[in-house]
Order: sequence, then C-alpha cells, then structure tokens
Amino acid sequence: MFLEALTLQLGYNATLVAVGAALLGISAGVTGTFLFLRKRALVADAISHATLPGVGIAFIAMVALGGDGRNLAGLMVGSALSAWIGLLCVQAITRRTRLAEDSAIGAVLSAFFGFGVVLLTVIQNMQAGRQAGLDGLLLGSTAGMLMQDAVIIATGGALTLALVLLLRRPMTMVAFDADYARSIGVDPDRVDLMTMGLVLAVTVVGLKIVGLILIVALLIIPPVTARFWTERSERVVAYAGVIGGLSGFLGAAISASAPALPTGPIIVLVCFGLFVISLFFAPERGVLAAYLRHRQFQRRVHIRQGLLALAQGQPVYEPLTIRLLAREGLARPDGIPTEAGRARAARALRDEHRWQVVHRSPDYEEVSSLHDGLRDIETVLTPDQIAEIDDRIGGPREVPA
Repeated sequence: MFLEALTLQLGYNATLVAVGAALLGISAGVTGTFLFLRKRALVADAISHATLPGVGIAFIAMVALGGDGRNLAGLMVGSALSAWIGLLCVQAITRRTRLAEDSAIGAVLSAFFGFGVVLLTVIQNMQAGRQAGLDGLLLGSTAGMLMQDAVIIATGGALTLALVLLLRRPMTMVAFDADYARSIGVDPDRVDLMTMGLVLAVTVVGLKIVGLILIVALLIIPPVTARFWTERSERVVAYAGVIGGLSGFLGAAISASAPALPTGPIIVLVCFGLFVISLFFAPERGVLAAYLRHRQFQRRVHIRQGLLALAQGQPVYEPLTIRLLAREGLARPDGIPTEAGRARAARALRDEHRWQVVHRSPDYEEVSSLHDGLRDIETVLTPDQIAEIDDRIGGPREVPA
C-alpha cells in the first residue's frame, strides 16, 4: 500500500495531499533557510502561533455575513492578517523597549495563542461552530481536502517559492553581513520585513496540511539538515527545498497508506528522520565523519609519539601505540623497531629538531605558528630553507639499536 501511495495510486484525495505537501515542503524549506542563516528561527514560531486569533475571527466574521465559516481562503486571509499584526508587535517591542527579540517573541506568541484558544472555545459554543473542525488547523487536517483547497495551497506555495528565488540575493547578503548590505544600498530592515512576509505566507499556506504548531518544524529542520551537507549558501537553499519536498511527499504517502496516522505530524517526523540521518552520516559535518577524523588524528599522534620514543631509545608502553606501529610495520609486537621503523623514527626526530630551530629563529616566526606536532616541515618550507636549517643541526642521528 505504501508503494501505491508513492506512485500516487491511492485515490484522488491522497494524490492532492501528496502533491500539496511536497510543494509546501519545498517552499517552506527554501524560505526557512534565510531565517536559519539570519539566526531568527524563533520568529517563525511567533508568526505561526499568531495566526490562531485570525483563524477564529475570520470564521466568526464569515458566519456573521452568512457565509461558510470553513472556507479555506477566508481563514487564510484572517490568519495572515493576525500573523502580520503579531509580527509588527514583535518588531515594535524590540525597537521601542529594552527587551531582546526572544523576550518579545515569547510575549507575543503566548498572548496571541492564548487569545486564539479563547476564540476557539467561543466558536465551539456557537451553533455553526460545533462542526467547524478548526482545531484541526493546530496540527493539520487533510481528510476530505477539496480540489479548491489543493489549488490554493499549491498556488500559494509556488508563488512564495518564486518570490524567494527572486529575492534570494539581498536576503543572503543581509543574512551574512547586514552592515555590508547597508553600505551598498540594501536596507536590511526592509529585507527582514520581506523575509518575514514570505515566512508568514508559508505559515498560512501550511495551515491545512501541517498546522500552525508544526509548520515551524518544516521551516527550520530542512535548512538545518541541509547545512550538514554543504558549506555553500546557495546549495543549502537547494538542498533544504529538496529535503522539505521529500519530507512532505513521504509523510503524506505514509499517512495515506495508514489512514489512522495524522498527516502533519508524520511529515514532521519524516523531516526529523532525515535530520538524524544527516546528523550521523553527513560526509564532512556528521557525527560519524567527526569520529573518524578523531580516530585518524589519534592514530597519527600515537604513531608520531611512538616514533620519537623509538628514535631516542625509550621504551613504548602504550598498547595502542605498539599495535599501530606493528600494523604499519614500524615495530614488532614487543616494541622493538624494525628497519623501516628505525628509518621513519630518525626522520621524525630530525623533523622535530628542524621545528625547534624554526621556533627559535625570528626569521620563521610566521611558519612556527603552523606547527601542531604532526605537520611535516616540508609542507611549509622550501628545500633551500630546510637545507639551511639542516646545516645548523649537523649530521643525521640514527636510532639506537
């Protein structure tokens, strides 16, 4: 059944949800990248929670005007206005008081969300509100999604993605160096406001699929995951879009193959699963890669110190050092150096003597700072410089038998 869901063969509604979730994931991942680079991830949380009062007010207003309070377009407009007011409140508190941005976000987030919960309670007591299902917007609700809902979600996601791609250069510039951006005529405040507007759009679009609480995860986890795989900002944007889209599609497919599972939370769990995989297995920044680099560094340190000990006729007591030397054919299991080990040890000791000369000479002050105990001196000095140092040291010293 999962394979059928992946190939969009589980029916009309499942196909709508999968395509809509994939488009939402792409736009959320790309948009969230600039929040992540700007180190303002908490703003997304404030925006998402500030949408709830707008949902309630929009429902009440549409019912009072004789319309269908569950109209998705109307609910999205209300949530957008409410979130925009919440964003303006955060900015006003930050600029006109001594409170930090995180404190302002906490105040606005809690106040707006509390007001929204009160409105939902009022709506549930209304005759038209008993079957409204607005609580489904908290965690997402894709059951019975209509074609017009899917079109609204897909169109909103596509427009948001297009705007992000159009504005990516100034947003990237401000994210990395706001002062430089200001010096060349780019207004960081205006760019931040545009970024927040795009985040707001993604949040509103994602209400139906992921919900206002979990949309934050879809904005932040993909760029954080993408950061494990690359150092270049443009690739982080692209990878975040792919990760977000893949999370949305796979999450919707899993939910469709097991109808009892909610779509929004499953999408977030898939996204987090990709994050965990990247955390451990990314080639440069992953935990496994860091562990292997540490083991390689540890191995080089043990071999280097073992060779220096052999060169000076000192016994090697560390079992790991002896095993590594024996594995390289530099010593026997009892710690006695081989012929190859004697030659390597002599070179290691002479290298240490060269570095000692470098440290004492003011002519090599810059080079001496590069010494970490493992670097070969040939990588930082020319053959003529090494020959001059060797003249000061004198003839080579052999390893004692």
